[in-house]
Formats: sequence, structure tokens, C-alpha cells
Amino acid sequence: MDQKIITLYDSYTHSQLSRKEFMKKLAILTGSTALALTVLPLLENNYVAAASFNNEDVVSENITYSGVEGDMKAVLAQPKGKKKLGSVLVIHENRGLNPHIIDVTKRMAAEGFLALGVDALSPFGGTPADEDKGRELIGKLDAEKNLQNYLKALEYLRNHKNGNGKTACVGFCWGGGMANKLAVNDPKLQAAVAYYGAQPKAEEVSKIKGSIMLHYGGLDERINAGIPAYEAALKQNNIDYKIFIYDGVNHAFNNNTSPTRYNEAAAKLAWQRTIDLFKRKIG
Repeated sequence: MDQKIITLYDSYTHSQLSRKEFMKKLAILTGSTALALTVLPLLENNYVAAASFNNEDVVSENITYSGVEGDMKAVLAQPKGKKKLGSVLVIHENRGLNPHIIDVTKRMAAEGFLALGVDALSPFGGTPADEDKGRELIGKLDAEKNLQNYLKALEYLRNHKNGNGKTACVGFCWGGGMANKLAVNDPKLQAAVAYYGAQPKAEEVSKIKGSIMLHYGGLDERINAGIPAYEAALKQNNIDYKIFIYDGVNHAFNNNTSPTRYNEAAAKLAWQRTIDLFKRKIG
């Protein structure tokens, strides 16, 4: 597919561009409204078509924990009958806790971790079925309260009866930016992995105590523009970090429900690197 179309869709999903305006622009790029409607299903996340992750050795449940202003919803997944597990906070993209991220949470549990996928939109009643509505609600979150809700999630994991007290986090897109924020704001965090996420301010990097791993798509110009300043600050402050840029792949390359952006080879390699880091750092 024409990279201009993929870039337009990325812009749409990360801005306040209305669906009407997006479709207008898509029609221009494809040549007609009819062609735009044909291309659209290839761009949008298809949760029905994507295979759900199932593993008989993994149990999952919907839970709540105390947030800043009421209960936060989350899915908790863990390997059956195991204790003393390293804990991983899984942070969703900019449209809420969708089926894809729930699958990622279960996959993390299958790797031997206690995994928690938080619904950041809990203050609004939870993630809506309408992804555009989810994007709108993400923009209405109070940034400080949202950060505190995630910090409380890490405390929940540290105190869980099946955990070993060690925690890491992994985030995607909006969640990648949040993973970087948690690294800055939680000195007890052992490791943070950000997939194509916004970088923290350079002056805050000195507060990072854990290990950092950063995955970027080579074609993701919007997010990649922040890499040089972040890497310089990581080096300057002697932070343990690794940056991986996957050539020829797009933003959201890990999302297997997004057919035009998903890249299986890059996704598998990034996942294995992430799991190896977590096994080293949280056991």
C-alpha cells in the first residue's frame, strides 16, 4: 500500500482530525470515495479477524484496583499455579484496552509473568466499542491523575500474592509514551519497554533508575524525530538502555490486528528482545 495512505491513517489516529476529513483526504489519495471505502478495512484494526490468544496454562480475570478517584478496571493474567512471578504492567494504545492489548497481556503471562493490562479510560466508564470515541476520551484524561493511576497499578502488582515484588512495564504507541513516563516517575521500576512511544523531556531522564528498551519503526517519522534528544540524555545520565529501529516498518508494527502496519518479523524480534530483558531484570 502507498506509504502516503499509511501516513495519513497514522496522522488521523494520533490527532483530532475528524473521520469526515480523514475520508475526504483518503479519497483524494486513492482517487475516489469508492476506492477509499475499499482501502479502509485494510487500515483499521480488525479484532474479529485477528486470532485471539488462548493458552490452557494461562488464567485471566477482570479485576479492579483503587485509583486516584475510584476503581480502575484491568485484566489480570498469570500462568496457572505459579507464584513468585515477576510482574509486567501492559499499557494500551491511544484508544483504550482493546482485544489486541488484552491478548498481549495474556501472551505476557504465557511467558511466565504476572501481567496486568489497565484500562486508562476507567474514569469514563471504560473503553468504548467505538475506537474514535476512545481516542477522544484519551485526550480528555487528566495527565497527572492518569499517571498516578498507573503508578498505583505498579504498587498493586508489587503487593500481589503471586508476585515477587519486581516490576516492569511495556507500552505501545500512547502506552509507549506512558512507559517512558513511568520510568521517569517510579524509581522502583526495574525495566520499561516502549514501542514507538513519545519520549520524556531530556531534563527528566536523570530520574530513571531502571533499564530502558525502545522499539521504533523505521518509517515512523513522527515519533522518531524525538529519538536523538532522548538517546543523548540517556547516554549523558549513564542509563542502561537499548534502542532498536526496524527498517522499513511502520508505527504500530506490533499490532497484528492492523493488516497494513503489522510486520511479523519485526514484531517477533522485538517481542523476544522484550521478554529476554524482563527475564533478566524481574525473573
